[in-house]
Amino acid sequence: MSIFKKLNWYFKREWKYYSMGLLGLLLTALLAIIPPRLIGVLVDAIHGGKLDLSRLTILLGVLFVVAVGQYGARYLWRTEIWGEAAKLEAILRTRLFWHYMQMDQNFFQKYRTGDLMAHATNDLSAIQRVAGGGILQFADSIITGGTTLIAMISLIDWRLTLIAIIPFPLLAVMARYLGNKIHIAFRESQAAFSRLNNKSEESISGIKVIKSLGQEKEDMKDFNGQVDKTIKINRRVNVLDSLFDPMTTMIIALSYVVTIVYGGHLVVTNQITIGSLVSFISYLAMLIWPMFAVGMLFNTLERGNASYDRVMDLLNEKSLVIDKPDGVSKSPKGAIDYNVKKFAYPGDDSKVILSNIDFKIPEGGTFGIVGRVSSGKSTILRLFLRQFDNYEGSIKFGGVDIRDYKMDSLIPAIGYIPQDTFLFSDTVRENIRFARPNATQAEIEEAAQKSDLTNQIAGFSEGYDTQVGEEGISLSGGQRQRLAIARALLINPELLILDDALSAVDAETESQILANLRAERKKKTTIIAAHRLSSVMNADEIIVLDEGHIIERGSHEQLMAKNGWYATMFHRQELETKAQVRGNSNG
Repeated sequence: MSIFKKLNWYFKREWKYYSMGLLGLLLTALLAIIPPRLIGVLVDAIHGGKLDLSRLTILLGVLFVVAVGQYGARYLWRTEIWGEAAKLEAILRTRLFWHYMQMDQNFFQKYRTGDLMAHATNDLSAIQRVAGGGILQFADSIITGGTTLIAMISLIDWRLTLIAIIPFPLLAVMARYLGNKIHIAFRESQAAFSRLNNKSEESISGIKVIKSLGQEKEDMKDFNGQVDKTIKINRRVNVLDSLFDPMTTMIIALSYVVTIVYGGHLVVTNQITIGSLVSFISYLAMLIWPMFAVGMLFNTLERGNASYDRVMDLLNEKSLVIDKPDGVSKSPKGAIDYNVKKFAYPGDDSKVILSNIDFKIPEGGTFGIVGRVSSGKSTILRLFLRQFDNYEGSIKFGGVDIRDYKMDSLIPAIGYIPQDTFLFSDTVRENIRFARPNATQAEIEEAAQKSDLTNQIAGFSEGYDTQVGEEGISLSGGQRQRLAIARALLINPELLILDDALSAVDAETESQILANLRAERKKKTTIIAAHRLSSVMNADEIIVLDEGHIIERGSHEQLMAKNGWYATMFHRQELETKAQVRGNSNG
């Protein structure tokens, strides 16, 4: 019953509606007492030869009124109880989704997408069943069971009632024993579902890689293994769950045997009438639902309890990136002063990713970051976006530490374009104006022009209304990157960050896009991290990273004069480009 205590905050808030629902259950149970008694009276009248048309009409009229009353009472409790259960699910779903939106990068590294989806689907549905079916099973088993027992005692015979319910305590013992086992088994079942969900999401997302490497059979084998494990775990839940109904049926059968034997004795000895025995058996049949409800109740509560704990574990996770209540609410503008002495990812403090990264960018300047793979380029940029705050040092934007800005003020001032662009399964137009939903068509076209995407869109079958497919699957890598650039330019950010965002376009397109950016952003700051050095050669200053350290810095001309890593790599890429051009012309 602990899940009811955990949901007490909601029941207290919605007590009026639940009270109306319980009133409907009570009225339904009280009205349900009347038909069996009327049937008993009818049987006695037939047995005694006293049934006439007038009496039959009255009995049928009362039954009709009772049926109408039960209809109204059932409508009341169904509307209130199930309606409140749906409202609880909506509240928790909104709260969980908002929690996902507020959590930092560390949270999403800890939990996989499929697991988070399982919490937002299966677990919330199990909790909703507690607030709906659980309340119904708990209250109705007490109300219906209680009113029926009172009717059996007061209207029929207390001795027969006492004898008939002797097997009932066995139900409580059974429910307690199986309930504890189901709680453990169902928690394991939900965890298995999360793992299967993770596998499905990962395989579908990576289907192009799987097919390109010819690994369909191997991935299917892995998936089937996950399915088999999940089935095995769920089989244990189902075995425990299936024990409720047979055991409940056995208890009911015992009650029927006792009722028929002892009730028949009372009829033969003229202590009760045959009609009273018929009524009693009808009342006993009415106890079948409360008894089954008890079995269902423990199942529902244990499933809901396990799911509630899983959801609360997520909601209790705290983001390491926290908005200060008195944070700066103005939009940042001005020079950037980046001074990070040390940074390591949370949970792995022993591995330093950045060390003594120090540079300044004047307002309107262009800054380049280059280096080997895994040298720390993207990490520098991720700190700008406050994906992590646990670094030693400071990053100032307009003279204010970015950790002192409110997130709603800082993030809209930054246009970030990652190498791996995410596109929504929508049209080209909607993907571009995702950053600013109220943008006009003219503004969208202007942004597309700046990112050298206009000619590409003109070649699409439906132009700006072309569906890009899930994650932009219908577009090439270069088209996806240019669309992302257009999306970022649409908000006209104070700081534009390109994280190897031109890697999928050819050299000519890259040159055109960069020329457009220089012309457009003369008074705004731009940071370009790139593997291809031609992307940064026109930057005011360039730093070269190696294992999280700055090993070279200066303008393109200064770095070429040093004849270090930058110059060596620039000459190599230049030769590769010439060889590629020569190969294309020969082809």
